[in-house]
Amino acid sequence: MAAERGVRRLLSTSSFWLYCLLLLGRRAPGAAAARSGSSPQSPGASIRTFTPFYFLVEPVDTLSVRGSSVILNCSAYSEPSPKIEWKKDGTFLNLVSDDRRQLLPDGSLFISNVVHSKHNKPDEGYYQCVATVESLGTIVSRTAKLTVAGLPRFTSQPEPSSVYAGNNAILNCEVNADLVPFVRWEQNRQPLLLDDRVIKLPSGMLVISNATEGDGGLYRCIVESGGPPKYSDEVELKVLPDPEVTSDLVFLKQPSPLVRVIGQDVVLPCVASGLPTPTIKWMKNEEVLDTESSERLVLLAGGSLEISDVTEDDAGTYFCIADNGNETIEAQAEFTVQAQPEFLKQPTNIYAHESMDIVFECEVTGKPTPTVKWVKNGDMVIPSDYFKIVKEHNLQVLGLVKSDEGFYQCIAENDVGNAQAGAQLIILEHDVAIPTLPPTSLTSATTDHLAPATTGPLPSAPRDVVASLVSTRFIKLTWRTPASDPHGDNLTYSVFYTKEGIARERVENTSRPGEMQVTIQNLMPATVYIFRVMAQNKHGSGESSAPLRVETQPEVQLPGPAPNLRAYAASPTSITVTWETPVSGNGEIQNYKLYYMEKGTDKEQDVDVSSLSYTINGLKKYTEYSFRVVAYNKHGPGVSTPDVAVRTLSDVPSAAPQNLSLEVRNSKSIMIHWQPPAPATQNGQITGYKIRYRKASRKSDVTETLVSGTQLSQLIEGLDRGTEYNFRVAALTINGTGPATDWLSAETFESDLDETRVPEVPSSLHVRPLVTSIVVSWTPPENQNIVVRGYAIGYGIGSPHAQTIKVDYKQRYYTIENLDPSSHYVITLKAFNNVGEGIPLYESAVTRPHTVPDPTPMMPPVGVQASILSHDTIRITWADNSLPKHQKITDSRYYTVRWKTNIPANTKYKNANATTLSYLVTGLKPNTLYEFSVMVTKGRRSSTWSMTAHGTTFELVPTSPPKDVTVVSKEGKPKTIIVNWQPPSEANGKITGYIIYYSTDVNAEIHDWVIEPVVGNRLTHQIQELTLDTPYYFKIQARNSKGMGPMSEAVQFRTPKADSSDKMPNDQASGSGGKGSRLPDLGSDYKPPMSGSNSPHGSPTSPLDSNMLLVIIVSVGVITIVVVVIIAVFCTRRTTSHQKKKRAACKSVNGSHKYKGNSKDVKPPDLWIHHERLELKPIDKSPDPNPIMTDTPIPRNSQDITPVDNSMDSNIHQRRNSYRGHESEDSMSTLAGRRGMRPKMMMPFDSQPPQQSVRNTPSTDTMPASSSQTCCTDHQDPEGATSSSYLASSQEEDSGQSLPTAHVRPSHPLKSFAVPAIPPPGPPTYDPALPSTPLLSQQALNHHIHSVKTASIGTLGRSRPPMPVVVPSAPEVQETTRMLEDSESSYEPDELTKEMAHLEGLMKDLNAITTA
Repeated sequence: MAAERGVRRLLSTSSFWLYCLLLLGRRAPGAAAARSGSSPQSPGASIRTFTPFYFLVEPVDTLSVRGSSVILNCSAYSEPSPKIEWKKDGTFLNLVSDDRRQLLPDGSLFISNVVHSKHNKPDEGYYQCVATVESLGTIVSRTAKLTVAGLPRFTSQPEPSSVYAGNNAILNCEVNADLVPFVRWEQNRQPLLLDDRVIKLPSGMLVISNATEGDGGLYRCIVESGGPPKYSDEVELKVLPDPEVTSDLVFLKQPSPLVRVIGQDVVLPCVASGLPTPTIKWMKNEEVLDTESSERLVLLAGGSLEISDVTEDDAGTYFCIADNGNETIEAQAEFTVQAQPEFLKQPTNIYAHESMDIVFECEVTGKPTPTVKWVKNGDMVIPSDYFKIVKEHNLQVLGLVKSDEGFYQCIAENDVGNAQAGAQLIILEHDVAIPTLPPTSLTSATTDHLAPATTGPLPSAPRDVVASLVSTRFIKLTWRTPASDPHGDNLTYSVFYTKEGIARERVENTSRPGEMQVTIQNLMPATVYIFRVMAQNKHGSGESSAPLRVETQPEVQLPGPAPNLRAYAASPTSITVTWETPVSGNGEIQNYKLYYMEKGTDKEQDVDVSSLSYTINGLKKYTEYSFRVVAYNKHGPGVSTPDVAVRTLSDVPSAAPQNLSLEVRNSKSIMIHWQPPAPATQNGQITGYKIRYRKASRKSDVTETLVSGTQLSQLIEGLDRGTEYNFRVAALTINGTGPATDWLSAETFESDLDETRVPEVPSSLHVRPLVTSIVVSWTPPENQNIVVRGYAIGYGIGSPHAQTIKVDYKQRYYTIENLDPSSHYVITLKAFNNVGEGIPLYESAVTRPHTVPDPTPMMPPVGVQASILSHDTIRITWADNSLPKHQKITDSRYYTVRWKTNIPANTKYKNANATTLSYLVTGLKPNTLYEFSVMVTKGRRSSTWSMTAHGTTFELVPTSPPKDVTVVSKEGKPKTIIVNWQPPSEANGKITGYIIYYSTDVNAEIHDWVIEPVVGNRLTHQIQELTLDTPYYFKIQARNSKGMGPMSEAVQFRTPKADSSDKMPNDQASGSGGKGSRLPDLGSDYKPPMSGSNSPHGSPTSPLDSNMLLVIIVSVGVITIVVVVIIAVFCTRRTTSHQKKKRAACKSVNGSHKYKGNSKDVKPPDLWIHHERLELKPIDKSPDPNPIMTDTPIPRNSQDITPVDNSMDSNIHQRRNSYRGHESEDSMSTLAGRRGMRPKMMMPFDSQPPQQSVRNTPSTDTMPASSSQTCCTDHQDPEGATSSSYLASSQEEDSGQSLPTAHVRPSHPLKSFAVPAIPPPGPPTYDPALPSTPLLSQQALNHHIHSVKTASIGTLGRSRPPMPVVVPSAPEVQETTRMLEDSESSYEPDELTKEMAHLEGLMKDLNAITTA
């Protein structure tokens, strides 16, 4: 309460003082106006002063971990106090409604519980503090990056290793760069203590130097970044006793290129291992580093170099040299030092008047070179006609207006960081004099405004202002003196001008008093400008002239030159060029052409550029180039910019010095000569050469000598007598050492030989002529006591004096190149030393004649053909016209076959070689179009590619299941669900249909699941009449012409709970079969539920009913089988001539059976229906190329069955009567209502809509054979549709067409001898053994697509015109017998004996069931 009273007292006091201030403001408006600078200034009144407004603290880059808290500091100074806001990634943060981010009183941003995950990183980003003072302006801080350490990931882990005692060892542990500070090591599950001998490198690597037995053990590294720690693999480090033998010197860790910022610390890793233990020393740019006396350079354990407080001078190439007395190895790395942007010159506060031009100056430095942008009151300044960036970084504002007041900030940034500096602009009224001398930030055009004014008469308006010269880009104005001052010798004039329709006015002053003309430059063509002129005398500015409207001349519609063309070297091989959009664009700039040329050449190259910058790569190192830019619009090229020259950066030489030679002076000295690297490979100014030499017997003992860049020889003295030495030379630039020459060897003399006379003649000379060269070999002079410095070889046609070549004294052969064929050459050989040349030895030779190669080009192969063999194999064959007629390859030619597919479009060719005229391409994708071409190669000659051949691989069964299976309930119909899915990723062919499996038991065998076939490539399906409040599981498999693919994962869906409005109609429908409906026959494989359990649809069944139903079904099945067996035996034994004649008559009706495969070639299917799964044994295949798989929703009650169309109404009643004659309608309806899963079925289907003739045959439970038809009876339907009773379609689906369905009646486990209708004529083919899949329609690998006959009642759709529906009556038993005989469906006695034995076994099982 006391605090509340204090607040109220403070508020009342504040209100009182505010009221007093308002009264004072009303009484003294002049003073307030003077303070604000918004009203005329009275003599002696003060003007507005610059307000201190700057940041005390700015945010810095911060690294955090997930779940921790972060504070980004920010504090700004101003009177009054500024309002602080924050931006993240350029967008203001709404901190009022943010639970985790809050603004602290000093302006800092506090983030609690940092959120960071793989896909959600709301806190990571760039933050900027924004300070605002009302009526004054806004300033922004530097941007700070908040980095959140990601989840720990090991890029490399420690590996088991061993180390000899006293030697060095390393264990890797590399993690993300932001997690390195959180890495620590454990030894034997205990924290590892680091010291001078055991260190952790910044990369996380563990270095153990001078290993002891105590260093052995199990090691692992741990990353602790706020969450649970992450452990690496645990590995063992074994410490072995010193073997006291030498081992090779190798680097365990070499230095790698590093980049650091000035002021940071850096560690250059370098660890070597070998016996004896090596010592490490470091060199920088050929200078040995003294790590012992330096405070900033420290040699760490193992040999790594640590540099503290990095400066720009630390940049360079560092060499790590390991030496163990036996050998020396070295490694090098480049260390680059970067610097954050720093201001060399900051913008300063400016007073100005309206219409003036001002410049804010800003000069920055940094590495890499910073980029500069300007911000006004927190908003980016976009360059325009009035805001320009001049002299790279300065901001020029033309034609000031009042709204230009505020705070301007220069923001410099590079890869390392960013910085900002600001200044304030105050615009005074014209009658208020600027209080100081003209600052450097005001342009010369406006300085005349700054003279202090005195009281007195002002001049009147200048007279007769006219535009005496009007051009496209400038206007010359002239006028007469004002009427108030006819002489006007002391008057100066200001010309104010602006574009028509723009309020921003610019000013141009006359250069001297009395001048009455001015030329306004840098105008736009075809643009209207408004001009007015004012005269000034010592008292101030007078009246303005009347506005003058002038339009500049239109210009040829071509762009002007691109301003601010700049080029800078980005690397030794690249230069970046930038420019700005031309001021006079004259229409939309379409593109730019950048021209560049190497200095000293006359070949100019160009490149098309669509942006305002371009980096040219692939340039020569340390080479000067000139650049210019031309803008293009729709009319063509514009005005070119002036050339800008820049040189690429220097680099280490890319080639070794040339012509290295050794001259043995005596027994203790050797003279080395060389030439600089080729100019194109020097890559900079050669600053010196490094000479390294060693004894050939001791390769590790290397001596180095440095000489200046102008020296091209060096005498090496103090060598041993009779010793062979190796020498090599490398060139140096300021960037480092280039590659060295190959080792060149020379041997000092055993004793100082005689060099007071010339050598004697060589002891022998031999020549071997070739076509364009001669190989010369020789032996030295016999007198070995005279010094031989080398040999001189002279040669020429007819004379040996045309050419002379000198070789080393050790050389014993030489090949003279570039000679003419069939020419006579004379060759001479002389030994020489410093005294002169000895006696020559002569020889002659004739070069061989030139053989002309076969000019016949290779012809490409022809007749390329692609033969498809399988889904992944195509055979490519071709012919070669360059071979003899028998096409036999007798030479070494070979063929290259290439192939690709156009999907995706950027697929690359694959190639293979073949030595025959065919090639088998394997590993192709199924159902994919490939193109093939062939070329032939013989020796060095190759043909062009042949014409292409194309081939599409065969389809393959889908190899992936349908995706994204979802099940939803249909709105308003709780018993109906909708299944949706997506095609499989690997369809391997055209999808012709899907099978939906569903069950209430996810663990049930798949053959106990209910199936729903879906026609074609539809991706949705409805299933009706499911049980309410019941969980269902759904799977889907796809089918193409090759068969079924894998099933999808089971998806669970629970149907909604029942409501009162749905229950009664459903119960009534399940209790009785509706009128005109046919109920599905459950058959003998129906298994009633166990006692006390509910059926799948929830109908309770008593144990007594279940047993009685089982006995009835089994009995009916046994009687049916007995009748079938008796009829079959009777058929096999009745073979009279009467039946033979009748069969012959049938054959004649169907035409020639020998070639068309009619009734004689057709055998009835051996159709086996199990109680567990439905399976077809080999049956006939129809050669119909377009089978149709019909959509077969199984009816669940009487309301689901509807006729095909209205044209079949007349036949429906007949079907019903024939059906009711064999089955009880009521009993079947009850069974159908109780059965939770529909009977299994096998249905072929296709994506084509079926149009077929349907033949109806009555049910034949008591006479199974009656469902067959003779060939004579079936000749009206040449395609032989299988018997069908009904075509049902789902009333809930709106597919736009009537999809025929088939009802499948399960039968007894015994074999069913149903005979299918006769297939159409064609060659008899047979399906292979079919797998026991729920859908048994599998296609053979041949080119024909075969329809599959279905078990029990089915409908086989064909793509053909509709035919009339014929519904014959059921034939008598005698007719049925004849039908079986005519179809030649008989069984042998042995087969019947087996069936009878099987029947007896079933009868025993039946007796056991009934007695139980």
